[in-house]
Amino acid sequence: MSEPSAVPKPSLSSPRYWPSRLGLALVRSVARLPLPWLRRLARLLGWLASVLLIGRRHVAARNLSLCFPELDEAQRAQLLRDNLHDSGHMLVEFALAWFGSDARIGAIPCRVDGLEHLEAARAQGRGTLLVGGHFSHLELCARLVSRRIRISGMYRVMDNAVFEQAVLAARLHYAESMFTKDELRATVKHLKRGGTVWYAPDQDMRGKESVFVPFFDVPASTITATHHLARLSGAQVLPFFHRREADGSYVLRLEAPLANFPSDDAEADTACVNRAIEAMVREAPAQYLWLHKRFKTRPPGSAPVY
Repeated sequence: MSEPSAVPKPSLSSPRYWPSRLGLALVRSVARLPLPWLRRLARLLGWLASVLLIGRRHVAARNLSLCFPELDEAQRAQLLRDNLHDSGHMLVEFALAWFGSDARIGAIPCRVDGLEHLEAARAQGRGTLLVGGHFSHLELCARLVSRRIRISGMYRVMDNAVFEQAVLAARLHYAESMFTKDELRATVKHLKRGGTVWYAPDQDMRGKESVFVPFFDVPASTITATHHLARLSGAQVLPFFHRREADGSYVLRLEAPLANFPSDDAEADTACVNRAIEAMVREAPAQYLWLHKRFKTRPPGSAPVY
C-alpha cells in the first residue's frame, strides 16, 4: 500500500489569511506615523487597554499584590494604572521595532551604557548572553542596541503564520540571526564563535527544564536555559536593562557579567538570573509586562494564584 500523501499547506495568500494580512498592513502603517503622532496613539491605546482588558487587568493586579506587598493599596492601584497605560506604548513600539525604517529608528534618542563589559568579553574571545526581561519596549530596545553591536536573538514562534513570516523577516533585517527555543545546539555554536545572543527567560515555562526559584520572593517556574547555554558555550552572561524616559528617549545598559556563572548548580544559577531581572524591574516597574501570568505554574500542592 502506498504512503498517504501529505496534506499541502495553504498559501499565505489564501483568503483564510486575509484578516491577518489586513492586521499586518495596519501595523505597518502605524510604524510610518511621525513620532509625535505615535506618542499620542500610545496614550490612546493605553487608555483603551485600561478600560477593555478586564481579565488582564486582574492578572496584573494580582501580580503586583504578590510582588509588592510593601506598597499600600493606593500605591499599587496607581502602579496598575501606570502599567496599563504603558501597554499602549508597547503596541506602538512593537510596530516601530518591526517595521520602522532605519532612518526612523536612528532618530529615536537613545543612550547605551556599559559597552565596555561586552568589549572585555569579546577581547577574551568569549560569546555573550544578554539576559533581559519582558519590558514593554523589549523589541524596540533590541533593535536600538543592534545599531551599536551585532546581536542575535532567541524567540518563540508565533501562532499566526502571516505575522510569523513578516516579523521574522523584520528581525533578521537588524539581527545577525534568530534562534527558536528548540535550537539549543545552533545557539551554543553561535556563542562559541564569539557571538552575542539576547533573550528574556522571565516567562512562565512548563517542562522538565524548569525549576521553581524566587521572583520577588514568589516561587516562579523558570527555565534553566541560561545556565545550560553558559555552561556549554563558555559565554559570559550580562544583564541587559532598558527603560523609556518621560521625554520619549531610551536608556539601555549592559551590566557587568554575573559573577561565578555558571556554577555546578542549575537551580542556584537560575535564581541568580531571576534576582538580576527583579533588580531591573524595580527600576521601572510600570514598564514591565505584568499582564503575563508569571506565576501560573505552581509548585506541587500550591493553590493557584489567578
